[in-house]
Amino acid sequence: MADPRTTAVQVKAPIGQLGGGFMISREAKAACEEHGLGPREFYFRGRCGVLGECDADVVHSIAVFFPREHVEESWNGGRKLAADRAVEVYAEVCRDWGRRKLGGYDGCARIAELLEPVVAAASSVGAPLFAGWRAVPLADDPPARAVQLMHCVRELRGGLHANVVLASGLHPLEATLAAEHDTTPFGQATGTRIAQFFSWPEPYPEPTPELVARRAEVEERTDDLMAPIFSVLDDNESDELIGLLRFGHAR
Repeated sequence: MADPRTTAVQVKAPIGQLGGGFMISREAKAACEEHGLGPREFYFRGRCGVLGECDADVVHSIAVFFPREHVEESWNGGRKLAADRAVEVYAEVCRDWGRRKLGGYDGCARIAELLEPVVAAASSVGAPLFAGWRAVPLADDPPARAVQLMHCVRELRGGLHANVVLASGLHPLEATLAAEHDTTPFGQATGTRIAQFFSWPEPYPEPTPELVARRAEVEERTDDLMAPIFSVLDDNESDELIGLLRFGHAR
């Protein structure tokens, strides 16, 4: 029987990958071409457009793991697509990717049914992108609805994780380099690979054992913060969610 913390740990990789896979999908590429945006312009305008038509500094305040200059260039470069419209397009990319990825999986309806109360009951404090995406209407069909809810949970963990990193005194680049990552849209990845994806300039310093240990503590603390979120599920529901996500992730 999985308790809430075990659930948080067990679902983070499948939710991270399934809830973020649309960001690097062919559906996202097609949307970029349709609206004349670069990939990272669409990423920031679509993902962070729930903040509204704000200054790039506001976006950087929540896009903690990206260099400020990259956020500013990408956000401002994508202003040809209004923020509210960018969210609509990004949400539809998420849904379409979910339909393609999980359209043949009968477990999607139950995943959505289990995640809806988790998302509804979670506090949004410290996770503004989660708050914004929770307000976006959900798709009606199970594959799209399930992936959209996974995206919400992913944003919640991401926001809480950023807070823990900053509170630990680690620089975001240090935190990125000092760990292996299994919640990325493209699966398992080294810290160097993710730092490159985030557009940090090279060369990168080699993480010290002390930094690696501190980063491991950050991961533990993030798991601690995510645990209460799954307390709305009983043990049987938690086990069911873990199993359904594991099967969906393996497809």
